[in-house]
Amino acid sequence: MQNKNIFYTLGIILFLVFFYSLFLNPPSNFKPGTIVQIQPGMGLRNISLELKNENIIRSRLAFEFFAILFGGEKHIISAGYLFDNKTSVWQVAKRIVRGDHHLPPVVATIPEGFNKNEIADVYISKLANFNKNNFLLKAKEGYLFPDTYYFFTTDNEIKVMEHMSKNYEKKITPIRPEILASGRTEKEIITMASIIEKEAKGASDRGIISGILWKRINQGMPLQVDAAPETYKTKGLPENPISNPGLEAIHAAIYPQSSPYLYYLHDKEGNTYYAKTFAEHKANKAKYLNK
Repeated sequence: MQNKNIFYTLGIILFLVFFYSLFLNPPSNFKPGTIVQIQPGMGLRNISLELKNENIIRSRLAFEFFAILFGGEKHIISAGYLFDNKTSVWQVAKRIVRGDHHLPPVVATIPEGFNKNEIADVYISKLANFNKNNFLLKAKEGYLFPDTYYFFTTDNEIKVMEHMSKNYEKKITPIRPEILASGRTEKEIITMASIIEKEAKGASDRGIISGILWKRINQGMPLQVDAAPETYKTKGLPENPISNPGLEAIHAAIYPQSSPYLYYLHDKEGNTYYAKTFAEHKANKAKYLNK
């Protein structure tokens, strides 16, 4: 009887060892540092196949069992996952269901006034999966809010557009009533703000320049701003924003500062000089730009 118990115990131990090795233990050809990208909409079967092909798990069945146990397919978080060390299948399932990426964030700071081409150049140097052409084709100029962003190294241009657009909505929603009260459309305000962001040299002249530019439009004059060359030929605002403005420029576009001026220029040091008439403006050019 005692021998049978020993035999059964050894059998159970051997079975557990075999089961662990076959189903739960990571594969022998596991490569530390592997990054697996779980795309949005991927089903559990496709995810387990991807993990199997990347030698992260031995058993797809075991992975799917634990994924369901930890919350199921609906809770799987799409992202890039770094597997820096050998990981048992239940830990792999737990990480993917809970969104435990193990990837250090990539920090990208987008200054106010950058256009989408400049923004793309920032991201292309930081995100390996960033497609500049696709970004330029799909991103909406003026609505990519300048800020500091955090991404995973595996994120692409779609994620960038998604985060920047959501941030725009977050920032603009509280001031939409002010835009409405200004009597201008949101597009008009953002377009003007995008010009102010390029034309002004800081907080000291944003409001006055906004007042000058809106005054030119109201008087039927062309804007004639260097930041948007087409405004020398056609009257009114450009068809679309020319850059991505921050809140200060947007505020200046909503609340233009009244002044007697109709012209302005900046010297090489960034100082601003205003003029009431074109003759005064020409004199300022001769005095401050031809030194």
